[in-house]
Amino acid sequence: MSARPRPASTRLPARSDSPFRRLARPWLSPRVFDFWASRLHPTWSWERPLARIVERRAESADAVTLVLRPNRHWHGCRPGQHLNVSAEIDGCRVTRSYSPTGLPGRDRRVAITVKAVDGGKLSRHLCERAKVGDVLDLGPAFGDMQLDENAAAPRLFLAAGSGITPLIALTRALAARGMPAPLSLLYWARKREQLCFVDELRSYAAAHPRFQLRFLLTGEAADAADEGQGRIDAAQLATIADLADREVYACGPGGFVDEARALLAARTVSFQAEAFSPPPRTQEDLDGTVEITLAASARTVTVARGQSLLGALEAQGLKLASGCRMGICNTCACGKRSGSTRHLHTGDAQHEPVSALRLCVNSATSDLVLDL
Repeated sequence: MSARPRPASTRLPARSDSPFRRLARPWLSPRVFDFWASRLHPTWSWERPLARIVERRAESADAVTLVLRPNRHWHGCRPGQHLNVSAEIDGCRVTRSYSPTGLPGRDRRVAITVKAVDGGKLSRHLCERAKVGDVLDLGPAFGDMQLDENAAAPRLFLAAGSGITPLIALTRALAARGMPAPLSLLYWARKREQLCFVDELRSYAAAHPRFQLRFLLTGEAADAADEGQGRIDAAQLATIADLADREVYACGPGGFVDEARALLAARTVSFQAEAFSPPPRTQEDLDGTVEITLAASARTVTVARGQSLLGALEAQGLKLASGCRMGICNTCACGKRSGSTRHLHTGDAQHEPVSALRLCVNSATSDLVLDL
């Protein structure tokens, strides 16, 4: 989803195995070790990255920030990246990806900000029931939305709803460096009470003349000097100085990112974007059904066109590994032996066999055979 060359590696290097584990591995099962170690401390583990919730606070009317203390098996992250977070809910392990809003410092704490999503199992659990002391599984960091720290170009951040989470981490990183280049942040929410990090962002705007901030509300009137009203459009973007020289980072729902791309991708130095929901389907995409053959389990199911393959197969009762559900983490990737698919974000068709079809952002346009 980026119009910019991706870095060669988006994961941080893993640490080498410890001498204790090398010596003990032949005669001690990691599962047995974890069972007994967890009796002594909730995050002690042979090799599983675990984190204990050490603080929780309301960030807006519908979002909380959870501060986590990971164990030594988690290897950190960079501003703008994502990580998978898992919890056991009603006997099932549920995983979703979140972009850390607080990065590890000397105390190695990391923070995630979670918005309660209608029907969202993990987001509702984390917002409403998770408490200090609970332990979560953490995955390795991934994602391409990172700053080129050597670039001196002015930047434009566009955030809608939960899309603020990677961008607040990038904003904090730039503020810590004294805003080395002009930065403008336009941040959309339906209502004022749904905005996160408001006081912090205003403090950056007051402290750094190079930081321009604008809150944009789509569901109520603006009444502050740094507020505006309405969905993203050309008139709002025309207020940004030196727009043609900007590096643009956009994050939000699929429709928001598509509109930002249409308005800016050909007019700026670069355009990076992450969408956390696919754009609306046309009726042509939705008509009819296709058959999906699951080669490894010798099963065939019939699903509607236009649905993400992940959602369609889950609706058939399959329990599949998944993480971000927006085509970034690769957790749901599987091989496709034959058939045609369409990428739900870009519209690109794929007719050839592939080894890593991301089920969450592709739909079937013909009968398929998958390695499942």
